Amino acid sequence: MKKVLFALTVVAMLFSACSSDEEDVNFFDGNELKGDIVEDVSLSATIEYKLTGTLSIKDGGILRIPAGTVIKANKGFANYVIVEQGGQIFAEGTSGKPVKFTSGASSPAAADWGGLIINGYAPISGATSGTEGQTEVNEDLPYGGNVVADNSGVLTYVILEYTGARSNEDVEHNGLTLNGVGNGTRIENIYIPNGADDGVEFFGGSVNVKNLLVVNPDDDMFDVTQGWTGTLDNCYGVWESGYTSTESDPRGVEADGNLDGKGEDHVDQSNFKIKNMTIVNESAYEMNDVIKIRRGATATITNALAIGGTTGDMVDLTDSRGGANAATSISLTVQDVTGNQLKEDGNGGNVSFATGNTGATTSVFDWTSYGF
Repeated sequence: MKKVLFALTVVAMLFSACSSDEEDVNFFDGNELKGDIVEDVSLSATIEYKLTGTLSIKDGGILRIPAGTVIKANKGFANYVIVEQGGQIFAEGTSGKPVKFTSGASSPAAADWGGLIINGYAPISGATSGTEGQTEVNEDLPYGGNVVADNSGVLTYVILEYTGARSNEDVEHNGLTLNGVGNGTRIENIYIPNGADDGVEFFGGSVNVKNLLVVNPDDDMFDVTQGWTGTLDNCYGVWESGYTSTESDPRGVEADGNLDGKGEDHVDQSNFKIKNMTIVNESAYEMNDVIKIRRGATATITNALAIGGTTGDMVDLTDSRGGANAATSISLTVQDVTGNQLKEDGNGGNVSFATGNTGATTSVFDWTSYGF
């Protein structure tokens, strides 16, 4: 496919794929990004880009973002990047030159812009195998299928900050939203500070994520739903001093087997692993739960460490729409956390409050310059 390099001298569009009624022209205008990518496109690290609308990588389209590239989003719910089924993104930063998505506001804050969404063809929970779901922020865009090894590209050394714009309480962005993403996709070395809703949310899929740092998310640090079956390795979530939330139940980990607990009998429910995890609360704000596993989810969590703060439950395996799967296994070390230790209904789950868990290795996050 043709590779296109965008320079500041570009004045108008490089793509002009119109809709059937010819009202919708998709384009890149100078350093402004929005519209549809349908070819193999490379940005330039020498340009500071502005995200001025929804940028969609369509089926067959590829977006390549080199190390050191900065993309600043205008404020607004519609300003986000989405990789649709069959599209790919290669945001390949380095420890010295990460790729940065941020707010372009003069005083940036959580929920300024949408965030990054990837839709794949990997399985999600549903009444039958191969079920499709609809993207929360645009129900016209599907995700899910039967391709476990689906490949949506590469994200490495990527910063996503001030994300999580909201339409209403049921339609909101996360920092990174992974919808039916396959394990052929490589995601590692990700930093998500100061965003609204969740740091990362897995809607099914089989993708694995490694080295993830989430700071001050308005809701959950790590959220799982709709049948995710991958592994999250070396993750660190923290609420800093002075943190508050607009949400009613922010947590460290929140995991559902099926979407919203509405598919108790669905196939392909969440069965995932988290290893080498640290959850820290340096604030006076109460965490609803450190770890909440519910609605048929099976979690295997090893070498987990919780430090500081107050919580309702350190581990909660219950829910009015169904508790954790009996095969759930959790090893958690707790340091200076105030709250109930375990909430369970006797229907399953092996929880060990161990001593000596070390949690995440923080040295791998030196590239973020975050002060642990």
